[in-house]
Amino acid sequence: MMEIRKILGTAALATLAMSGAHAGEIYGGIGLPGLMLGYAQPLNERFTLRADVATLGSRTLNRTEEGVEYSVKLKAQRIGAFADWFVLGGGFRVSGGVTSNDYKLSMSAKSTTNISIGSNTYSGTSLAVTVKFPSATPYLGIGYGHHGGKGLGFVWDLGASIGKAKVTANAVGFPDNAQFNADLDRELEQLRSGVGKIRILPQASIALSYKF
Repeated sequence: MMEIRKILGTAALATLAMSGAHAGEIYGGIGLPGLMLGYAQPLNERFTLRADVATLGSRTLNRTEEGVEYSVKLKAQRIGAFADWFVLGGGFRVSGGVTSNDYKLSMSAKSTTNISIGSNTYSGTSLAVTVKFPSATPYLGIGYGHHGGKGLGFVWDLGASIGKAKVTANAVGFPDNAQFNADLDRELEQLRSGVGKIRILPQASIALSYKF
């Protein structure tokens, strides 16, 4: 993860270094995956390089049912480096790039009694299941903006990072036997079958920009 972020950081600094040829642009917006702040640097009338950071932060939901405490935590943030191609010479563009991601859904259950897994009930301390998307993914999308004269501008983007989620589990205090392992594997396989169909991380945002 740190190596990818270094690469993306270098890309961002490279765009800043080119500011002598064309006026640079800062932008801030909101959408998926949250609040966004970035910098764009035109190379010429057809191409622009940019880098931004977007975050939804972390969200946690806790509830207790039949003596079992459930906790669901969602974390969503990413750093991206992109190249824009203005195919028609105006504000419409096609974008490609790479994103460094921290997308993770953690689900845990803690119990002072028993926890049901599949059709059986087991005594254990805690069971945690994590769904995590790849830390680095390619990005493809379309958008409008980062093109034109100085001053305020409007920007929108619609695209997706391409990657497949990984599902893992950590069971503490449960019996290490064939029946428990089979029940747990069956539950995880059902989750993988659902999550496995998700091959993209959709991204959509609107923003205001200011070109110097």
